[in-house]
Amino acid sequence: MKLFNIKRFQDQLLLNVLAKDGKNAADLLEASDGFCVPGIAAADFATIEEAVGTVESIKQSSPVVSIGLGGGGKFDEWKRVVDIAVRSNPEHINQPLERALFAKGFVAANQCFPIVTALISPSGEVGFAKMLTGKKIRVEPLLELVAACGVESIKVMPMKGLDHLEELLFIAKEAAKRGIRAIEPAGGIKVHHLPVLYKEIRKINIELFMPHVFGDVLQGKGESNPSRVKEIFRQLKGVIGS
Repeated sequence: MKLFNIKRFQDQLLLNVLAKDGKNAADLLEASDGFCVPGIAAADFATIEEAVGTVESIKQSSPVVSIGLGGGGKFDEWKRVVDIAVRSNPEHINQPLERALFAKGFVAANQCFPIVTALISPSGEVGFAKMLTGKKIRVEPLLELVAACGVESIKVMPMKGLDHLEELLFIAKEAAKRGIRAIEPAGGIKVHHLPVLYKEIRKINIELFMPHVFGDVLQGKGESNPSRVKEIFRQLKGVIGS
């Protein structure tokens, strides 16, 4: 099943979390009423084979699986994400912007067609993003290029909680204008940040909002705590009622 076909919370939100195995994924899906995307971080695995085995286990319980870089969006993991993907056929993979187009083409050549999200970093200035070189670039022309190349999702990381909220909102608005379907904030996002993030993002007409919440819900390496995930959705329901 494709990522954009999954039923979303309020028709917009899915939560991206790590899962240790199929059992953990099943528990997370139950805790979130099905509104989560369980996955792995490539950096957590010593071998490609081990990572592939975990993805296959998660797929027994979840209609979609995500493969992330790990290590705080570590650039060097991009190739391992691709190698894991072509052997396990996930529905979503994370890539640095500078490798997203190559990855999209490479996995497609191997009959694997996940949504590829392109990671950009906040610059500290609304209207600008930061490249790997540290150079700032204007968001609008960057997103024009990304959209023209068929990339459907933008990941904004590190958010450092809510430190870069205004930058995220600007990027989300400009992405939606250009037909980019998803925005994915990540990095330092805690449970109590989600209601604030969602209250603002839901004002923007973007198809999918998929925050990544890792550290604050983990109960072990690569294993998210279902009770913490349940608490996120309890708080999100409060936003809807407000």
